[in-house]
Amino acid sequence: MSCSATSIVPLSSLSSNPRARAYISPKSSLSKPLSQTLYCRGLRTPFQPSISARRSHSRSSFVVRAGELPLVGNPAPDFEAEAVFDQEFIKVKLSEYIGKKYVILFFYPLDFTFVCPTEITAFSDRYAEFEKINTEILGVSVDSVFSHLAWVQTDRKSGGLGDLKYPLISDVTKSISKSYDVLIPDQGIALRGLFIIDKEGIIQHSTINNLAIGRSVDETMRTLQALQFVQENPDEVCPAGWKPGEKSMKPDPKLSKEYFSAI
Repeated sequence: MSCSATSIVPLSSLSSNPRARAYISPKSSLSKPLSQTLYCRGLRTPFQPSISARRSHSRSSFVVRAGELPLVGNPAPDFEAEAVFDQEFIKVKLSEYIGKKYVILFFYPLDFTFVCPTEITAFSDRYAEFEKINTEILGVSVDSVFSHLAWVQTDRKSGGLGDLKYPLISDVTKSISKSYDVLIPDQGIALRGLFIIDKEGIIQHSTINNLAIGRSVDETMRTLQALQFVQENPDEVCPAGWKPGEKSMKPDPKLSKEYFSAI
């Protein structure tokens, strides 16, 4: 019985005109000073920058460090991993959806827990609605495919999942969770991160909840619909709480008054 390793490469490397994107990735520890590692998206070559400011005060130290550039607006890190779908083991490669579908990629902490099955089954029950607007759903945790399979084969009334309409991906190496910055290092599990990736492989939305807080399928759907609307209508933007059929806005000092005057 063996498990294949998960591989991570940036989707930008698949482009005919790849662009290296740099960002600062801090590594922190409560017991030692924070350090910084600079990576180039597409190269993932680390080096230690010399820019670091520290100020000591009595027994405590203050560290100034650059924050990471957000994943939103950048290519989604690609991966290929084992998954469970329709009670079978399959391979899932994120980049295979480029040019074909939008993707809802969500992380959850562990199988056989409490909040997690409510989210996973809620997305499955609404899968047809996402499918209708050309969107795939992918769930990810650090559990093995064998754990995923056992959970799928457990009845919902017993805390299981039952059959799901989308794959559950195994991130046993934790490499996917790391690449999406949702891994809790000292616990070895992922926060409740959710990413909306467009058909070009670009992350257009992300939200991260702490472990005890479940996510809303309704809000995920609303955000996805707003994203699709503005991509189809590049001269429009969506105001707060926008839903399909409601009035959008022109991103212009004069033309936007049409929206404000109507509310």
